[in-house]
Amino acid sequence: MRVILPAGTTETALIDGISAAGAAPELMEHTPSADVEILVYGEPTAAPVTPVSPNGCPTPAAITRAVREAVGFDVTVIDAGLAKPTAAPTVDLGVAPGADVREETAVTDAAVVYDRARGYGSRLPDDEVVVGETVPGGTTTALGVLTALGEPAGVSSSLPENPIERKRRVVDEALAASDLEPGACDGAPIGAIEAVGDPVQPTAMGIAAGALESGADVTLAGGTQMVAVAALLRHAGIDAPLSIATTSFVADERGDDLAAACDRLDCDLVVTDPGFDGRDHVAMRRYGAGEAKEGVAMGGALSLVPEGGMGAVRDRVETVCARLGIDSEGAADANPEADRGS
Repeated sequence: MRVILPAGTTETALIDGISAAGAAPELMEHTPSADVEILVYGEPTAAPVTPVSPNGCPTPAAITRAVREAVGFDVTVIDAGLAKPTAAPTVDLGVAPGADVREETAVTDAAVVYDRARGYGSRLPDDEVVVGETVPGGTTTALGVLTALGEPAGVSSSLPENPIERKRRVVDEALAASDLEPGACDGAPIGAIEAVGDPVQPTAMGIAAGALESGADVTLAGGTQMVAVAALLRHAGIDAPLSIATTSFVADERGDDLAAACDRLDCDLVVTDPGFDGRDHVAMRRYGAGEAKEGVAMGGALSLVPEGGMGAVRDRVETVCARLGIDSEGAADANPEADRGS
């Protein structure tokens, strides 16, 4: 099993109150780079921050890494517009960081990125592929493309209180800047990304499309950001079987909306509860309180855990957190202003 992780950035994440991925822009830019190092090496090696909230909630990369240590899977990281370098090995598809969606164009080369990613996905040797993401601000850009496509739009958040109305205002401004109405990009997914998306979207979309066309089973690992990718694929006319795997934290927040979206897009939905409520550790408590919820292929990774194996994963979460400087009571030696999410 291979987990493919497109990692990128968008200036949309810098909009006040949109993303929890770092209180300062200079920290937020490093978040995806740190995420992929944690997933590949178990801790940041070159990134100057460890994404941990002031409350002691680690990036979902810590959970995905814990699953990798417990059950094992291969990882490929795609540079999908990283603003800062990472020490983790990456596949370079020539993707640039995204602009603020309130600019006339958010992703200038979306069509080129999609074609390159599709070609890459078609050459993968794997029979099963899990595609995730890490991009601060990504739920806002997901809301943007869903609205542009004319899909019923609701998204989750890494914040305990979802700033959905703020995100809707941003999307309204973004559509106006691109001279678009909601639904104007129905059947034109690349146009939606160009106008109000982020560079991770055409990368994930292209990899999934290529892998599906080559006969691989594809799971989109994530919450509402991956619902947006599924919608982009369906609007591109790709009707192959597709699954979305996410966490119980996202499913609990979205309620019936998530299942309805998957039904509408003809996607199987897999929801995994890691059982964090059974452990008295700050990281697992914060997830239970609604922080982070999803990201860095967390839901997809958890879906790979065999029956009876979640206890070992929870043990590894504590081990990974200790390595990241987060003790069981919540003391974080790592940078406390580098929480990821959107």
